[in-house]
Order: sequence, then C-alpha cells, then structure tokens
Amino acid sequence: MFSWLGKQGGGRERAGGSDVVQTVTGALRDLYLRKLLPLEEHYRFHDFHSPALEEADFENKPMVLLVGQYSTGKTTFIRYLLEQDFPGMRIGPEPTTDSFIAVMYGDSEGSIPGNALVVDPKKPFRKLSRFGNAFLNRFMCSQLPNQVLKSISIIDSPGILSGEKQRISRGYDFCQVLQWFAERVDRIILLFDAHKLDISDEFSEAIKSFRGQDDKIRVVLNKADQVDTQQLMRVYGALMWSLGKVINTPEVLRVYIGSFWAHPLRNTDNRRLFEAEAQDLFKDIQSLPQKAAVRKLNDLIKRARLAKVHAYIISYLKKEMPSVFGKENKKKELINRLPEIYIQLQREYHISAGDFPEVKKMQELLETCDFTKFHSLKPKLIEAVDNMLANKIASLMNLITQEESNMPTEIVQGGAFDGTMAGPFGHGYGEGAKEGADEDEWVVAKDKPAYDEIFYTLSPINGKISGISAKKEMVTSKLPNSVLGKIWKLSDCDGDGMLDDEEFALAKHLIKIKLDGYELPGTLPSHLVPPSHRKPLQTVE
Repeated sequence: MFSWLGKQGGGRERAGGSDVVQTVTGALRDLYLRKLLPLEEHYRFHDFHSPALEEADFENKPMVLLVGQYSTGKTTFIRYLLEQDFPGMRIGPEPTTDSFIAVMYGDSEGSIPGNALVVDPKKPFRKLSRFGNAFLNRFMCSQLPNQVLKSISIIDSPGILSGEKQRISRGYDFCQVLQWFAERVDRIILLFDAHKLDISDEFSEAIKSFRGQDDKIRVVLNKADQVDTQQLMRVYGALMWSLGKVINTPEVLRVYIGSFWAHPLRNTDNRRLFEAEAQDLFKDIQSLPQKAAVRKLNDLIKRARLAKVHAYIISYLKKEMPSVFGKENKKKELINRLPEIYIQLQREYHISAGDFPEVKKMQELLETCDFTKFHSLKPKLIEAVDNMLANKIASLMNLITQEESNMPTEIVQGGAFDGTMAGPFGHGYGEGAKEGADEDEWVVAKDKPAYDEIFYTLSPINGKISGISAKKEMVTSKLPNSVLGKIWKLSDCDGDGMLDDEEFALAKHLIKIKLDGYELPGTLPSHLVPPSHRKPLQTVE
C-alpha cells in the first residue's frame, strides 16, 4: 500500500484526514483519469488509436498473448504450462482454434461467450465490443481452478492461415484485435514450427500490428526436437532472417528453442539446450507478476506520449483549415501533406519521429473526419500531461521500487513451473558445481588419482605446493586470470597460500566445471569441501 500525497480521485481517505492510501494501480488509474483522459477526449484520441482505459485494465492480472500460424503448438503450449485441459481446447494438425480464448482463473470450470464477456465490468474486455458480433462469436473466456492462472491469464489466438486460406475473410479486423490485445498484455509470444518457417502475408501483417510493443515480444521455435543439430542451426538462421524482414528493429529478438509439450523428445541430441531454454522462458513468464506494475506504468507513458503527438496533429489540422470556402480541397491537401506535417511538428515541438503514429493509417482515418470540428491547441491540457510525465511518474516509480523491496517476490507457480523448481529434475540438478550434492562420497575423489599424479610432479614440500607451482599447472587450462583467481580462492580452504593434494584436486575439479560450460559457485558448497578440511560435527552431550 502507498501513501499518495495530496487528495486525488479514486482514493480512500483515512479517518482524521490523513494522506490518501492507494495501491500502485489505483495511483496509475487516478493519474490517467485526471491528467491524460481529458487530453484524449478533447482531441478524439479514442477514435484514432485506442479506447479509453477502464478500471479492469489497471486491476487485471498479467496477460500472455500467444500468436502463430496454425499447428505451431499454441494450444498445446498452454496445455503444457497448465498441465490440464481447459474448456474450449481443441488440438490437431489442421486449423483447430478458430477463436480467441482468454484462459483465466475461476473457482469452477466453465466458459463465458464473448457477448456476455464484454459486458462484465470485472473483466478487461469491455472495449472489444466495438469489433462487432462477427468477432464476439469467435471470442470466449475459459475459466478453471488452476494454480498457474492465479498469477497470469493466457490469451490463445486463432491459427494464422497461409496461402489461399488467408484470403477467406474472418468477418472482423484480425490485426486490429491483435493490436488491441498487444497494448494490454504483458508478454507476446510468437510461436514457430521448426518445419514451417514461412511467414504468410496475414502473419506478417499480424506482427506489424505489434508496432511499438517490441519490448513485449518473445519468439518460441517449437517442435525443435524433430530436427537434428545441423538442421536446427539452419532453421534458426532462416527464422532470424525471416523475422528481420518483418520486425524493423535493430535489436535481435530473444528466441527460445525447444519442444513444449509433455511427450518424449524425438531427438535427444539437444536435450540440455532445450532444458536451458525452457528454464529461461519459464523465468521470463514467472517474473511477470512482479513486473506488472512497471509494465502498466510503461504503457501509460507510451500512451501519454502518443496522446500528446495526436493533439499536436489534430490542432495543426484545425489551424490550417479555412473558415469559409475550400474546406474539402484543403482537407485533401493536408492529408496528402501529412508526412511533411509530421516533420514540421517534430522540429517545432522537439518530438522523436518514433512517437508519431503510422502515416498511412492516420491518413485513412482522417479521410472520414470533419476537420472543422477538431479543437485548437489547449496548452493547459498539454501542460497537465507534461507535469504527469516529469513529476508524478518519477514519484510513482520510486514507490513501486519501495514496494518491490518490501514485499515478498511473487512468481507464477503450479503446472509445468513446479516441475523445474526442485528435485532431481530441476534445471541444473546434479550438474556443474551441484554434482555430488546428494552423495556421501566426495565427488572429486573419483578423479583424484589422476590429479595426484600431476600434484606430485609439482614437487610438493611438506605435502603442499606453492602458489607459483599451482599457477604453472592451472594456466594450462587457458582460462583467464580472473577465473583462475576465483578458483584459487575457492580451493585454498585454509587460506595459507598453498595447496595440499585435496585442495589441488578441488582446483582441478573446478577448472573442469568451468571448461564444461558451467558457472563457478560464489562460495564453496559444503559437498565440495575436501574431507580433511571439513569441520567435525558438534555433538550435544
């Protein structure tokens, strides 16, 4: 809970007129209603870009949107995460999922059709009603009591068609719906099949609709166990090349490689890679609840910047319109000159080109507008948003940081996430520095005879070798001095600047761990401590 200084709408006063206490989401909602919404309404922002935000948009759980061509494993991926079926689930090689399905937590299993869903004020989908019955008949909410869904909601989308199939009209603007979801979700996962990397025209348009949401996008190369290592390298390269043509950002997207279903791997050559990639993806998804407040804050900032730019565009068009004659011709001229107007506004108000909406889309929307009904620039509305961005947002960011440090870390639990957290099948269990953790015998002992042969060639004195002698042997590993220095520090258990035979064997074992591609521990785990350096257990008499 936060003390948000000053009286603000949407908060609750305590007895005695003390500071208003609000949650982060409450403070965000309040900022939006008082500072940003008036600007949006005055310049008809909602007709051009995005509907007004509602309470549910601020209060809802983090959402993950899955997008991909048909039969890439989107629905199977959800089934894999939840470890149970959900109402409305259909899986097959043909295009089976023909609807948007919001998979959410509920006390009992059931489904809610789209028309009923968009009138529920507790769900963040009310503004989807503008896409009409053709969409709402293809939209549903699937509710079930699942531990994973207590922390996140998952949006399954229809499989994107290719070839002749994509010419069949869906009856609603598919890309507009994806854009609506993209603005509100916390993560967008694009799924690709290792056997079907072609990006169809519809899929390309779908990816382009995520413009401005690049930080939310992750890519999953699914069914990677169905190809061998050489083929996988070629497939990965082809995928990156294809994505580079569609997503116009200099940064490389994060691609997770694996096979996300609960079936045996067909090709086990890359099992370790798949496990590491799955663990990284799980960590990314598990962190969403903790980052939800920051994401909402970030989205509000992006929205505010776009709203400001929109106000400048609309007010400029209003200013250029004649008062009496030639309105229609002037309107056509201004629409054609929109790219030049963008450049002029960038220079005048020192705005980045990336903050402006897409020219073609804006031109299409302006065609149906009456420019004479636009409003002139109102500096007070702009100043309110500037004040919000310069002062209020910074204060709120500090409060979010304080809450994160004071509250226990919230992560997604349940389903497939539990299988990777503990036990012998947890990621990295029994590997690297963790090898031998559950064994009675010292794990280094099995290789110690070979290490002893090297040790005695280094001319030990009184059973120990000096640092100089140890260095001559350790540098043969070709590891950098910073790594070897850490290994020395971990191995010199008694801190006397020399190594006995057990400490030397430990150093060689740690070198082997590093050369095998594993990370060194920060402190020496108890199971790696040489037997002669272990402290005897104290017994209570």
